[in-house]
Amino acid sequence: MNTRREFLSQLGLATAGLGLSALVPESLFAAEAAKKFTFEISLAEFSFASELFTGKMKNMDFPARAKNEFGVSVLEYVSGFFNNKHTDQTYLKELKQRCDDLGMKNHLIMVDGENIASLDAAKRQKAAEAHHAWIDAAKYLGCSSIRVNLGDAMSALSGKGEEGTMEEVGKAAADGYQKVCEYAGTVGLNVIVENHFGYSTDPDWLVGVMKQVKAKNKGFLPDFGNFCAERSKPASMDLKGIMATKCVKEHDKYEGTKKMMPYTKGISAKTHKFDANGNDIDTDFIKMFKIIKASGWTGGYVGIEYEGGLMRDLGGDTSYLPNAEGIMATKKLLERVQKELA
Repeated sequence: MNTRREFLSQLGLATAGLGLSALVPESLFAAEAAKKFTFEISLAEFSFASELFTGKMKNMDFPARAKNEFGVSVLEYVSGFFNNKHTDQTYLKELKQRCDDLGMKNHLIMVDGENIASLDAAKRQKAAEAHHAWIDAAKYLGCSSIRVNLGDAMSALSGKGEEGTMEEVGKAAADGYQKVCEYAGTVGLNVIVENHFGYSTDPDWLVGVMKQVKAKNKGFLPDFGNFCAERSKPASMDLKGIMATKCVKEHDKYEGTKKMMPYTKGISAKTHKFDANGNDIDTDFIKMFKIIKASGWTGGYVGIEYEGGLMRDLGGDTSYLPNAEGIMATKKLLERVQKELA
């Protein structure tokens, strides 16, 4: 980042000794300052997945835990942990009140709903309409976005693959996504897409879909851990079986993120394990955030999404940190990135 003096020097004014700095519009300095790379750290609720799945923690507990245990005040919810109470106004009112009392910002709901990329036009329309209630809930809670999927999760994760070709599903995805964006646009919410499973792990496919959608409230949520194009077949079709699968073919996460950045409205900083120096073993965070910085992206939210605790609790592998320790390790890593790349 250039200092004020260096900036004047580039204009040929600083060394002139003529006191011309006052003639340079302050807007130029403001523009330079605005380029400073920064982001705010948010917390994805899936980081507590093992506790939420087993009932040790409730969705309603999320705001207080984020604030009191980790000092994070921006929240990213997961639709499944609402237990279908997203249309219950009494429930939403209590959740919002808890957040307001704690001074929390509700930023995002990650919606894992019906398939808006279905090749069946009627099913696709129904799926898009099913997202309306989530948009309404997100708006009430004060969120700025919902996250949607482009494809059928279970088909992709089970190894059955998508229901059509990349081109067919891409066209359907653009249509379904456009429909969801249109409704969200009426209440001022963004609808963002994560690289998640199936075709959506392919950044080129995602960009192709995004180019077909005309809505201004579209965008991406690049996830560092979701560029796996093909996984081993799960031993069982339950959470434990799916989470135990191995990636056998992966898109380049750094190139993938770079391609997604022109449309990006948030970052999902997924982690699993850390080395002795506190670095994530799967993703070089400094390398990744240099790419993000170079794109010109600044001022958005970067979400902590720690999955190692779930892996630990499902498989008993103690090389993964427990939820709380992994969340804090990810936060410290992101704070180091902020300091080094500011």
